[in-house]
Amino acid sequence: MEVVQVLHMNGGSGDSSYANNSLVQRKVISMTKPITEAAITEAYTTTVFPGGDVMSIADLGCSCGPNTFFVAAELVRTVDNLCQKLGRRPPEFQISLNDLPGNDFNTVFQAMLPAFQEVFRPAVSGGTKCFVSGVPGSFYGRLFAAGSLHFVHSSYSLMWLSKVPEGVELNKVNIYIARATPRSVIDAYYKQFQVDFLTFLKCRSEEVVSRGKMVLTLLGRKGEDPSSKDGCYIWELLALALQKLVSKGRIEEQKLHSFHIPQYTPSPAEMAAAVAAEGSFAVDCLETTEITWASGCGDGAYDVAKCMRSVAESLLSEHFGKAVMDEVFDTYRQILSDRMAKEDPKFINVTISLTRK
Repeated sequence: MEVVQVLHMNGGSGDSSYANNSLVQRKVISMTKPITEAAITEAYTTTVFPGGDVMSIADLGCSCGPNTFFVAAELVRTVDNLCQKLGRRPPEFQISLNDLPGNDFNTVFQAMLPAFQEVFRPAVSGGTKCFVSGVPGSFYGRLFAAGSLHFVHSSYSLMWLSKVPEGVELNKVNIYIARATPRSVIDAYYKQFQVDFLTFLKCRSEEVVSRGKMVLTLLGRKGEDPSSKDGCYIWELLALALQKLVSKGRIEEQKLHSFHIPQYTPSPAEMAAAVAAEGSFAVDCLETTEITWASGCGDGAYDVAKCMRSVAESLLSEHFGKAVMDEVFDTYRQILSDRMAKEDPKFINVTISLTRK
Protein backbone atom coordinates (compact mmCIF):
# COMPACT_ATOMS: atom_id res chain seq x y z
CA MET A 1 0.00 0.00 0.00
CA GLU A 2 1.44 3.34 -1.07
CA VAL A 3 0.49 5.64 1.80
CA VAL A 4 1.09 8.83 -0.19
CA GLN A 5 -1.39 7.71 -2.83
CA VAL A 6 -4.04 6.24 -0.51
CA LEU A 7 -4.11 8.21 2.75
CA HIS A 8 -6.47 11.16 2.99
CA MET A 9 -9.23 12.31 5.28
CA ASN A 10 -12.75 11.89 3.92
CA GLY A 11 -13.51 14.85 1.68
CA GLY A 12 -16.71 16.73 0.94
CA SER A 13 -19.36 17.70 3.48
CA GLY A 14 -21.27 14.44 3.97
CA ASP A 15 -22.13 12.61 7.18
CA SER A 16 -18.79 10.76 7.27
CA SER A 17 -16.66 13.65 5.99
CA TYR A 18 -13.68 14.92 7.93
CA ALA A 19 -15.13 18.43 7.73
CA ASN A 20 -18.09 17.30 9.87
CA ASN A 21 -16.17 14.96 12.17
CA SER A 22 -13.03 16.79 13.25
CA LEU A 23 -14.17 18.25 16.56
CA VAL A 24 -11.43 16.54 18.55
CA GLN A 25 -8.80 18.07 16.27
CA ARG A 26 -10.37 21.53 16.77
CA LYS A 27 -10.34 21.09 20.54
CA VAL A 28 -6.71 19.99 20.53
CA ILE A 29 -5.75 23.05 18.46
CA SER A 30 -7.53 25.25 21.01
CA MET A 31 -5.85 23.48 23.93
CA THR A 32 -2.41 24.13 22.47
CA LYS A 33 -3.19 27.75 21.55
CA PRO A 34 -0.98 29.32 24.29
CA ILE A 35 2.06 27.45 22.94
CA THR A 36 1.27 28.43 19.36
CA GLU A 37 0.67 32.09 20.25
CA ALA A 38 3.96 32.33 22.13
CA ALA A 39 5.85 30.77 19.23
CA ILE A 40 4.29 32.90 16.45
CA THR A 41 4.87 36.03 18.56
CA GLU A 42 8.55 35.25 18.97
CA ALA A 43 8.87 34.24 15.32
CA TYR A 44 7.51 37.63 14.26
CA THR A 45 9.62 39.70 16.65
CA THR A 46 12.88 37.89 15.84
CA THR A 47 12.59 37.12 12.12
CA VAL A 48 10.17 39.64 10.58
CA PHE A 49 9.91 42.75 12.74
CA PRO A 50 13.56 43.82 12.31
CA GLY A 51 12.82 44.95 8.78
CA GLY A 52 10.70 42.49 6.83
CA ASP A 53 7.24 43.14 5.40
CA VAL A 54 6.20 39.55 4.64
CA MET A 55 5.62 36.65 7.02
CA SER A 56 5.55 33.17 5.54
CA ILE A 57 3.54 30.52 7.40
CA ALA A 58 3.06 26.86 6.47
CA ASP A 59 0.42 24.51 7.86
CA LEU A 60 1.52 20.93 7.17
CA GLY A 61 -1.19 18.28 7.02
CA CYS A 62 -3.90 20.94 6.74
CA SER A 63 -6.67 18.48 5.71
CA CYS A 64 -9.97 19.80 4.36
CA GLY A 65 -12.36 20.91 7.09
CA PRO A 66 -13.02 24.12 9.01
CA ASN A 67 -9.88 23.55 11.09
CA THR A 68 -7.74 24.36 8.05
CA PHE A 69 -8.40 28.08 8.21
CA PHE A 70 -9.08 28.10 11.95
CA VAL A 71 -5.35 27.69 12.52
CA ALA A 72 -4.38 30.29 9.91
CA ALA A 73 -6.88 32.80 11.28
CA GLU A 74 -5.59 32.43 14.84
CA LEU A 75 -1.98 32.91 13.74
CA VAL A 76 -2.78 36.02 11.70
CA ARG A 77 -4.87 37.52 14.53
CA THR A 78 -2.03 36.99 17.00
CA VAL A 79 0.47 38.87 14.83
CA ASP A 80 -2.11 41.56 14.00
CA ASN A 81 -2.74 42.21 17.69
CA LEU A 82 0.98 42.35 18.37
CA CYS A 83 1.49 44.87 15.59
CA GLN A 84 -1.25 47.07 16.99
CA LYS A 85 0.51 47.10 20.36
CA LEU A 86 3.81 47.95 18.66
CA GLY A 87 2.22 50.64 16.51
CA ARG A 88 3.47 48.87 13.40
CA ARG A 89 1.68 48.01 10.17
CA PRO A 90 1.06 44.22 9.96
CA PRO A 91 3.16 42.29 7.49
CA GLU A 92 1.66 40.67 4.44
CA PHE A 93 1.05 36.98 5.11
CA GLN A 94 1.97 34.18 2.73
CA ILE A 95 0.02 31.16 3.99
CA SER A 96 0.84 27.76 2.49
CA LEU A 97 -1.54 24.87 3.09
CA ASN A 98 0.05 21.47 2.62
CA ASP A 99 -1.34 17.96 2.50
CA LEU A 100 -0.99 14.81 0.42
CA PRO A 101 -2.24 15.00 -3.18
CA GLY A 102 -5.39 13.04 -2.33
CA ASN A 103 -6.56 15.75 0.07
CA ASP A 104 -9.82 17.48 -0.86
CA PHE A 105 -8.24 20.82 -1.79
CA ASN A 106 -11.39 21.69 -3.78
CA THR A 107 -13.40 21.90 -0.56
CA VAL A 108 -10.61 23.89 1.08
CA PHE A 109 -10.59 26.58 -1.58
CA GLN A 110 -14.21 26.55 -2.74
CA ALA A 111 -15.99 26.32 0.60
CA MET A 112 -13.49 27.50 3.23
CA LEU A 113 -11.29 30.15 1.62
CA PRO A 114 -14.04 32.73 0.91
CA ALA A 115 -15.00 32.91 4.60
CA PHE A 116 -11.37 33.32 5.62
CA GLN A 117 -10.83 36.07 3.06
CA GLU A 118 -13.96 37.87 4.26
CA VAL A 119 -12.63 37.98 7.81
CA PHE A 120 -9.35 39.49 6.68
CA ARG A 121 -10.65 41.60 3.79
CA PRO A 122 -8.34 44.67 3.60
CA ALA A 123 -10.09 47.94 4.35
CA VAL A 124 -10.02 50.74 1.79
CA SER A 125 -7.27 52.43 3.75
CA GLY A 126 -5.22 49.26 3.89
CA GLY A 127 -5.20 46.33 6.31
CA THR A 128 -4.18 42.73 6.68
CA LYS A 129 -3.30 41.07 3.41
CA CYS A 130 -3.23 37.25 3.26
CA PHE A 131 -2.12 35.30 0.22
CA VAL A 132 -3.09 31.63 0.40
CA SER A 133 -1.76 28.75 -1.68
CA GLY A 134 -2.10 24.98 -1.69
CA VAL A 135 1.04 22.84 -1.63
CA PRO A 136 0.29 19.16 -2.36
CA GLY A 137 3.00 16.70 -1.41
CA SER A 138 4.49 14.67 1.43
CA PHE A 139 6.14 16.59 4.25
CA TYR A 140 8.68 13.77 4.34
CA GLY A 141 10.37 15.60 1.49
CA ARG A 142 11.19 19.21 0.59
CA LEU A 143 8.15 21.38 -0.07
CA PHE A 144 9.44 24.97 0.01
CA ALA A 145 12.42 27.03 -1.11
CA ALA A 146 15.41 27.22 1.21
CA GLY A 147 15.12 29.77 4.00
CA SER A 148 11.58 30.79 3.01
CA LEU A 149 9.47 29.97 6.09
CA HIS A 150 9.16 31.93 9.33
CA PHE A 151 6.65 29.66 11.05
CA VAL A 152 5.53 26.05 10.58
CA HIS A 153 2.47 24.51 12.20
CA SER A 154 1.29 20.91 12.11
CA SER A 155 -1.42 19.25 14.19
CA TYR A 156 -2.48 15.59 14.21
CA SER A 157 -0.48 14.76 11.10
CA LEU A 158 3.07 13.71 11.97
CA MET A 159 2.06 10.48 13.70
CA TRP A 160 1.24 9.20 10.20
CA LEU A 161 4.24 7.37 8.76
CA SER A 162 5.51 7.58 5.20
CA LYS A 163 4.90 3.86 4.78
CA VAL A 164 3.94 0.70 6.62
CA PRO A 165 7.11 -0.42 8.46
CA GLU A 166 9.01 -3.39 7.15
CA GLY A 167 8.86 -6.52 9.29
CA VAL A 168 5.32 -6.18 10.70
CA GLU A 169 3.95 -9.37 9.14
CA LEU A 170 4.01 -11.21 12.49
CA ASN A 171 1.40 -8.81 13.89
CA LYS A 172 -1.42 -10.78 12.19
CA VAL A 173 -4.81 -9.67 13.58
CA ASN A 174 -3.35 -6.59 15.29
CA ILE A 175 -3.68 -3.79 12.75
CA TYR A 176 -1.44 -1.57 14.90
CA ILE A 177 0.64 -2.01 18.03
CA ALA A 178 -1.31 -3.87 20.71
CA ARG A 179 -0.62 -5.65 23.97
CA ALA A 180 -0.04 -8.91 22.08
CA THR A 181 2.23 -7.36 19.43
CA PRO A 182 5.68 -9.01 19.14
CA ARG A 183 8.64 -6.89 20.27
CA SER A 184 10.17 -7.04 16.79
CA VAL A 185 7.05 -5.40 15.34
CA ILE A 186 7.08 -2.63 17.94
CA ASP A 187 10.74 -2.00 17.16
CA ALA A 188 9.93 -1.83 13.44
CA TYR A 189 7.28 0.81 14.04
CA TYR A 190 9.62 2.88 16.19
CA LYS A 191 12.44 2.60 13.65
CA GLN A 192 10.16 3.85 10.88
CA PHE A 193 9.04 6.76 13.07
CA GLN A 194 12.67 7.69 13.73
CA VAL A 195 13.52 7.62 10.03
CA ASP A 196 10.46 9.68 9.09
CA PHE A 197 10.69 12.27 11.85
CA LEU A 198 14.40 12.82 11.29
CA THR A 199 13.69 13.27 7.57
CA PHE A 200 10.93 15.75 8.39
CA LEU A 201 13.25 17.78 10.63
CA LYS A 202 16.05 17.75 8.06
CA CYS A 203 13.73 19.04 5.31
CA ARG A 204 12.29 21.76 7.52
CA SER A 205 15.77 22.79 8.68
CA GLU A 206 16.50 23.79 5.09
CA GLU A 207 13.22 25.67 4.65
CA VAL A 208 12.89 27.54 7.98
CA VAL A 209 14.88 30.72 8.50
CA SER A 210 17.32 31.07 11.39
CA ARG A 211 15.34 31.61 14.64
CA GLY A 212 12.14 30.62 12.84
CA LYS A 213 9.64 28.47 14.74
CA MET A 214 7.75 25.22 14.47
CA VAL A 215 4.87 23.98 16.64
CA LEU A 216 4.01 20.31 16.11
CA THR A 217 1.22 18.37 17.81
CA LEU A 218 0.95 14.61 17.43
CA LEU A 219 -1.36 11.97 18.75
CA GLY A 220 1.00 10.26 21.18
CA ARG A 221 1.34 8.72 24.61
CA LYS A 222 2.58 9.73 28.06
CA GLY A 223 4.75 6.76 29.00
CA GLU A 224 7.47 4.77 27.32
CA ASP A 225 5.47 1.61 26.58
CA PRO A 226 4.28 1.76 22.94
CA SER A 227 1.69 -0.96 23.62
CA SER A 228 -0.05 0.96 26.41
CA LYS A 229 -3.65 2.05 25.98
CA ASP A 230 -2.46 5.66 25.76
CA GLY A 231 -1.34 5.28 22.19
CA CYS A 232 -3.02 2.26 20.66
CA TYR A 233 -6.40 1.48 22.25
CA ILE A 234 -8.48 3.19 19.57
CA TRP A 235 -6.89 0.94 16.92
CA GLU A 236 -7.14 -2.20 19.08
CA LEU A 237 -10.92 -1.80 19.15
CA LEU A 238 -11.08 -1.26 15.40
CA ALA A 239 -9.10 -4.49 15.00
CA LEU A 240 -11.75 -6.26 17.08
CA ALA A 241 -14.44 -5.00 14.70
CA LEU A 242 -12.50 -6.34 11.72
CA GLN A 243 -12.01 -9.68 13.51
CA LYS A 244 -15.77 -9.97 14.00
CA LEU A 245 -16.33 -9.48 10.28
CA VAL A 246 -13.74 -12.18 9.59
CA SER A 247 -15.68 -14.58 11.85
CA LYS A 248 -18.84 -13.79 9.85
CA GLY A 249 -17.10 -14.44 6.56
CA ARG A 250 -17.46 -10.82 5.47
CA ILE A 251 -13.69 -10.22 5.37
CA GLU A 252 -11.01 -12.71 4.36
CA GLU A 253 -8.71 -13.63 7.24
CA GLN A 254 -5.63 -13.15 5.09
CA LYS A 255 -6.83 -9.64 4.24
CA LEU A 256 -6.88 -8.81 7.94
CA HIS A 257 -3.44 -10.35 8.49
CA SER A 258 -1.95 -8.16 5.75
CA PHE A 259 -3.46 -4.85 6.92
CA HIS A 260 -1.33 -2.54 9.06
CA ILE A 261 -1.93 1.07 10.13
CA PRO A 262 0.97 3.34 9.01
CA GLN A 263 1.08 5.32 12.23
CA TYR A 264 3.20 5.69 15.35
CA THR A 265 2.16 7.47 18.55
CA PRO A 266 5.40 8.69 20.15
CA SER A 267 6.23 9.62 23.73
CA PRO A 268 7.66 13.05 24.64
CA ALA A 269 11.05 11.42 25.28
CA GLU A 270 11.09 9.88 21.80
CA MET A 271 10.24 13.26 20.26
CA ALA A 272 12.99 15.03 22.19
CA ALA A 273 15.54 12.35 21.30
CA ALA A 274 14.81 12.71 17.59
CA VAL A 275 15.16 16.50 17.73
CA ALA A 276 18.49 16.20 19.54
CA ALA A 277 19.72 13.60 17.06
CA GLU A 278 18.91 15.77 14.02
CA GLY A 279 20.44 18.83 15.67
CA SER A 280 19.00 21.76 13.71
CA PHE A 281 16.33 22.80 16.22
CA ALA A 282 16.22 23.68 19.90
CA VAL A 283 13.27 22.58 22.05
CA ASP A 284 11.43 25.51 23.62
CA CYS A 285 8.48 23.60 25.01
CA LEU A 286 7.39 19.97 25.20
CA GLU A 287 4.02 19.17 26.75
CA THR A 288 1.35 16.48 26.84
CA THR A 289 -2.37 17.12 27.00
CA GLU A 290 -5.31 14.75 27.08
CA ILE A 291 -8.92 14.74 25.99
CA THR A 292 -11.50 12.03 26.53
CA TRP A 293 -12.86 10.25 23.48
CA ALA A 294 -16.42 11.21 24.37
CA SER A 295 -15.82 14.92 24.99
CA GLY A 296 -13.40 15.18 22.10
CA CYS A 297 -15.51 13.67 19.36
CA GLY A 298 -18.97 14.82 20.37
CA ASP A 299 -21.57 12.62 22.00
CA GLY A 300 -20.47 9.10 22.76
CA ALA A 301 -19.53 6.04 20.69
CA TYR A 302 -21.53 7.06 17.63
CA ASP A 303 -19.49 10.24 17.16
CA VAL A 304 -16.18 8.52 17.98
CA ALA A 305 -16.91 5.93 15.27
CA LYS A 306 -17.76 8.68 12.76
CA CYS A 307 -14.58 10.57 13.67
CA MET A 308 -12.45 7.48 13.10
CA ARG A 309 -14.28 6.69 9.87
CA SER A 310 -13.50 10.15 8.52
CA VAL A 311 -9.82 9.53 9.29
CA ALA A 312 -9.24 5.87 8.43
CA GLU A 313 -11.81 4.98 5.75
CA SER A 314 -9.47 5.71 2.83
CA LEU A 315 -7.01 3.09 4.10
CA LEU A 316 -9.66 0.53 5.01
CA SER A 317 -11.70 0.78 1.82
CA GLU A 318 -8.59 0.49 -0.35
CA HIS A 319 -7.66 -2.77 1.38
CA PHE A 320 -11.00 -4.39 2.27
CA GLY A 321 -13.31 -2.80 -0.30
CA LYS A 322 -15.96 -0.11 0.01
CA ALA A 323 -18.82 -2.60 0.23
CA VAL A 324 -18.09 -3.55 3.86
CA MET A 325 -17.37 -0.09 5.25
CA ASP A 326 -20.83 0.49 6.77
CA GLU A 327 -20.68 -2.90 8.44
CA VAL A 328 -17.15 -2.30 9.74
CA PHE A 329 -18.05 0.97 11.40
CA ASP A 330 -21.43 -0.21 12.71
CA THR A 331 -19.60 -3.06 14.44
CA TYR A 332 -16.90 -0.66 15.63
CA ARG A 333 -19.53 1.65 17.13
CA GLN A 334 -21.02 -1.25 19.12
CA ILE A 335 -17.61 -2.16 20.50
CA LEU A 336 -16.84 1.46 21.36
CA SER A 337 -20.20 1.82 23.11
CA ASP A 338 -19.51 -1.21 25.29
CA ARG A 339 -15.99 -0.11 26.25
CA MET A 340 -16.87 3.55 26.81
CA ALA A 341 -19.69 2.53 29.16
CA LYS A 342 -17.07 0.86 31.36
CA GLU A 343 -14.05 3.12 30.82
CA ASP A 344 -13.21 6.75 30.07
CA PRO A 345 -10.40 6.39 27.47
CA LYS A 346 -8.41 9.42 26.38
CA PHE A 347 -6.48 10.73 23.42
CA ILE A 348 -2.98 11.80 24.49
CA ASN A 349 -1.42 14.69 22.57
CA VAL A 350 2.27 15.58 22.46
CA THR A 351 3.07 19.18 21.50
CA ILE A 352 6.61 20.38 20.81
CA SER A 353 7.69 23.94 20.08
CA LEU A 354 11.01 24.33 18.28
CA THR A 355 13.37 27.12 17.20
CA ARG A 356 15.64 26.82 14.18
CA LYS A 357 19.20 27.27 15.40
